Amino acid sequence: MNINVTVCGLVALATSLTSGCQQLKSSNLAVGNSSTNTVKIFSSLPLTGSSAVQTQSIVNGIKQAIAQESTVCNHKLKIEYEVNDNASAASGALDDSAQVSAHANKAVADSSVVAFIGPYSSGAAKLVVPVLNQANLLIVSPASTYPGLTKQGLGESREPSIYYPTGKRNYARVVPTDDIQGKVAANWAKSLGVKKVYILDDQSLYGKGLANVFEATAKELGLQVLGREGIDSRASNYRALMTKIRATQPDLVYFGGPTQSNASQVVKDMRDVGMTKELVKFMGPDGIFDRAFVDGASTAAEGVYATFGGVSPRELTGVGKTWYESYKQKFNQEPEAYAAYGYEAAMVVLNGVNQVCKNDRVAIKNAVLGTKNFSGVLGKWSFDSNGDTTLTKMSGNFVKNGRWQFVSVLQANYK
Repeated sequence: MNINVTVCGLVALATSLTSGCQQLKSSNLAVGNSSTNTVKIFSSLPLTGSSAVQTQSIVNGIKQAIAQESTVCNHKLKIEYEVNDNASAASGALDDSAQVSAHANKAVADSSVVAFIGPYSSGAAKLVVPVLNQANLLIVSPASTYPGLTKQGLGESREPSIYYPTGKRNYARVVPTDDIQGKVAANWAKSLGVKKVYILDDQSLYGKGLANVFEATAKELGLQVLGREGIDSRASNYRALMTKIRATQPDLVYFGGPTQSNASQVVKDMRDVGMTKELVKFMGPDGIFDRAFVDGASTAAEGVYATFGGVSPRELTGVGKTWYESYKQKFNQEPEAYAAYGYEAAMVVLNGVNQVCKNDRVAIKNAVLGTKNFSGVLGKWSFDSNGDTTLTKMSGNFVKNGRWQFVSVLQANYK
C-alpha cells in the first residue's frame, strides 16, 4: 500500500487538514524524483494477517505525529509519507523476505526518502539494515528488538558489524532490546513463585533469542529448567507436546515468540491437556501482547502473562497520557501496545528533519542518531552509541476478563 498525501509542508494523514492545504489522491509514488525541498518518510510493516491490528496502530501513530508536527522548518519543506505492506498472504510470513528486500531497494532508489520506519520483526531488520546502510539511509524501528542488530557479544560472532558495511551506523530503535526483556521476564517469574519452568521458542531470531536470555537468567536465579524445545509454528496443534510437558510438572511454560507463531494455539492446547491457569502459568514476551493473541486463544488466554518494553498506552502519564487521549479521539479506538512507538519513531525523525531543514540523508541520519534527552510520549530518553534507546522500563501484564491488564512496572537493572 502506498499513500501520498501532501499538506503545506507536511503530510497530514488525518481527518482534518490545516486551512489552505490540499489533499492529493492516493497513488504510487514516483521513484527517483525529489527536490531539495521535499523529504519522504517511508514505512514497511506487515499490514495484513494476524499482525494487522498491531501494525496498523503503528501506522496510525506515525500519521498522528506527522499531522501534529505541522511547523517543521517553518513550512520550508514538503514532507511525504509512504506506507508499504511487507506481509505476504501466499507465504504466510509476518514479514515476507521478498517484500522486505523489495521495499528496502525501493526506499534507496527514491532519493526523496530520508528515513525508513520499520520493519516489525528482527529477522526483517537483518535484511533491511545493510541495504539502507550502503545508501546512508536512516532506519528507525518501533518494534525490532534482537540485541545482535546493535550490540556486540549478544548475537552471532560477526554481529553487529555485518549489518553495517560502511562502518557507520544507520539503525536506531525506540524500543528496549530482548536481552533486557528476557532477564526481566525470568526475574518476574521468580517473583510470582515459579520454581520449575519449561521453555519453548518458535525458532525465530526473536523468539529463540528471548528464550536464550530467559533460560540463562532462570538458571542464575536458581529456577529449575525442566526442558527446552523449538516448536513448528505452523503445526495444527501441540497436544502431544503439551502432554509431554505436563508430565514434567512445571510451574510455568515460557514461550519465546509472537502471536503470529501460533502462540494462541500453544496456550489452548496447554489448557486442554489439563495445565489450567491455577496449576501452570504461561508467560510470553511483547510479541503476544496484542489483541490478536487474546482473540485467538479465547478463554484459554485468561491468566496469561506478558512482558512489554514500557507500559501499555493507557498507563502512560504526562505527555504520554495526552497522546493517548488524542489517539483515541482521532482513531476512535484504543491504541495497541506499539502505537506509541510508531508515534515516537516518527517524532524523533521529524525532530532530526527540523534540525537539518533540507533533503540530506547523511545530515538527517546523524541528527537523529545524535538524539539526546528527547522528551517524548515514552519519557525522556536518548539514543546511545549503538542506536539503542536509553529507556529500559518494562511492564508486566496479564489477561483478565478477555483483555490485557497492567500488573506492575518491572525493573530492568538486575545484576
